Amino acid sequence: MPLSWLVIIVLAVSALGYILGRTRALSSAGGDARDLHSLPSYYGANVLLKIVVPAFGIMILWLLIQPFVIDRNVSAMIPSSEIKDGSSIGLVMSEVVRTADGIRNAVADGAMTSEMATDGRADFVDFTQRLKDAGQIVTSDLTSPIIRAAQEYNKQSAFGATIMTAVVLLAAAGGLAWGFLETKPSFRARNIVEQGIRALLIAAASIAILTTIGIVLSLVFNTVEFFRLYNAWDFFFGVEWAPSFSGRGGASELGVLPLLWGTLYISIVALAVAIPIGLFSAIYLSEYASPRVRAIAKPALEVLAGIPTIVYGLFALLTVGPLLVSVFGEGGYLGVDWQGGGRAVLTAGIVMGMMLIPFVSSLSDDIINAVPQAMRDGSYGLGATQSETIRQVVLPAALPGIVGAILLAASRAIGETMIVVLGAGAAARLSLNPFEAMTTVTAKIVSQLTGDSDFASPEALVAFALGMTLFVLTLGLNVIALYIVRKYREQYD
Repeated sequence: MPLSWLVIIVLAVSALGYILGRTRALSSAGGDARDLHSLPSYYGANVLLKIVVPAFGIMILWLLIQPFVIDRNVSAMIPSSEIKDGSSIGLVMSEVVRTADGIRNAVADGAMTSEMATDGRADFVDFTQRLKDAGQIVTSDLTSPIIRAAQEYNKQSAFGATIMTAVVLLAAAGGLAWGFLETKPSFRARNIVEQGIRALLIAAASIAILTTIGIVLSLVFNTVEFFRLYNAWDFFFGVEWAPSFSGRGGASELGVLPLLWGTLYISIVALAVAIPIGLFSAIYLSEYASPRVRAIAKPALEVLAGIPTIVYGLFALLTVGPLLVSVFGEGGYLGVDWQGGGRAVLTAGIVMGMMLIPFVSSLSDDIINAVPQAMRDGSYGLGATQSETIRQVVLPAALPGIVGAILLAASRAIGETMIVVLGAGAAARLSLNPFEAMTTVTAKIVSQLTGDSDFASPEALVAFALGMTLFVLTLGLNVIALYIVRKYREQYD
């Protein structure tokens, strides 16, 4: 049974349980809701929760645990001869999973029967030919053990889905019976439902933490897999980025320093544009602008935040780049030959800075407005002018929040991709010249995972190592900002 149908059935049973619970509560009280401990809706909600929570809880846990169990079972049947030099069982299993997906697609397309897809005795040549005819050949190293492992993977996945369906439906039926039987006039349904809702709210609040943990673990595991195939010293201290998909990474140079430098350089240029303009805009809107001007100017400024980054990238490629070439290029207005093409650090940095202006401006404006008016009045009472009050009272009091706004803009700049691809080019180099093309970590993550690459190679796994490097870099920025915030808060609390 498809998962969507299982979800619909559970929801239908829960709706039925709500109606039955509410109806039973009223009937047990002789139709007078005043004889019930709780409102009738609480009795229905109690039955609904006892159906939904166990059923969906089992479903979610099953979907999370089943892949690990199947991977362990299937990996045990793969012979050691399939684990080539420079590879690992994890990388072989990734090929097995992709082959299993290809087999399922071939069955869906009618290229083979479902019996043949799970038959471990199927002829290898005929089987691979059917996959090829269906356009489902996913690797050039497809071997008979990989085919057999993929068939077993699909077989166990189908069996697990069947068992999960049965267990979830039994849990839903059991929850319906449980909630229905305990529906009595004296039952404290409101207390139970409110406690259940509280538990659900706590679980919802925990999703962010669990998501972060999941992201970090996925990065860590794949990064470790990468460093088993490629030397960590060469990665962190290499000054050349030249991936090659020949020989499973044997001829590749995967030094991250040029990418980190490009990321930081472009981000610095962007922040040099965004911070002054955004901060000055926030000061004007919060301290000088009339309510009418503010009502028009602030929404107009925040429109920049809603423009897709691909539009910014096209603006950099078609407008800003040629404009800079006409000024700083050969035959330009200044008569210099500094910028040879439209794609350069300066191009991407300027456009990215424009994109970051509303991040700095809007957040800083809200933070400055949050400074108590009593502090301004006290400054005016001591004879300070408006500009002196802003410089010596308002901005120092709002500094922790402004630092947070700048940090958000910096994190946004570090993670930007499309503007860099279209505005800065794809050259990985170490240079101080802002008129040269460079690239960033995020742009290379996209390029490494684009196309028909061999996922078992370092050139594909390096994307996770790059992502982990970016994560550590952003975490470091957060720690620095937290230190600054705490230092200045001690002075103004």
